[in-house]
Amino acid sequence: MELKDFFKENPECAIAFSGGVDSSYLLYAAAKYAKRVKAYFVKGAFQPEFEKEDALRLANVVGTEMEIIEADILSNKEVCKNPPDRCYFCKQTVFGLILEHTRADGFDVVLDGTNASDDALDRPGMKALAELKVLSPLRICDLTKAEIRKLSKEAGLFTWNKPSYACLATRIRTGEEITLEKLKRTESCEGFMTELGFSDFRIRTRGEDAVIQLKETQFDLFCRHREEIFERLFGEYEDVLLDLKPR
Repeated sequence: MELKDFFKENPECAIAFSGGVDSSYLLYAAAKYAKRVKAYFVKGAFQPEFEKEDALRLANVVGTEMEIIEADILSNKEVCKNPPDRCYFCKQTVFGLILEHTRADGFDVVLDGTNASDDALDRPGMKALAELKVLSPLRICDLTKAEIRKLSKEAGLFTWNKPSYACLATRIRTGEEITLEKLKRTESCEGFMTELGFSDFRIRTRGEDAVIQLKETQFDLFCRHREEIFERLFGEYEDVLLDLKPR
């Protein structure tokens, strides 16, 4: 099945929209082929501000309405405990909110940007999507991440080469409690490094320490800014470590 055929069968749909590569292309295709579509962006502690800005920009580019839903993700105690299946409980909370809003707007079909490259065995959140009957057209149409980037570039979407960005909760190791303080610290420090020119990197939280993970091509950049990085991060963490194994 191709996306245009999917939207012929589902002409009215709501899209859980993150502003990332996958959901951006899905929204573009829906705007092109569906009769009625609306995007829903859930803003909570796990999403940095730039994701909301990218989502608003993309929705404006493709000409679709976008609603921002505020979510108190940390009110879910199972999420805060950060178990191996944390994503399952998080998706239940996030998509539960989305479904409340989409039903109020008259949508029966809710979509997300899961693609054919995503491994269901490594994504407990996909179990929650199945239980809530959320459809994943990119996966149904067998579109991989590489294909979605190619199609996005051809469509002129600025997200085509956007680095994959896992939510801020992934920076905290499994079993370690997630707190708003830790999330804000991560967002602030990663924002600082982004301003220095780093991309597609992570600052992992290990207790009160930071572990910086970089692409091999950015080790030289790190060496040039080492003193600035350590000065800034030592104000937030007890110790700052560089993972010598490239991301």
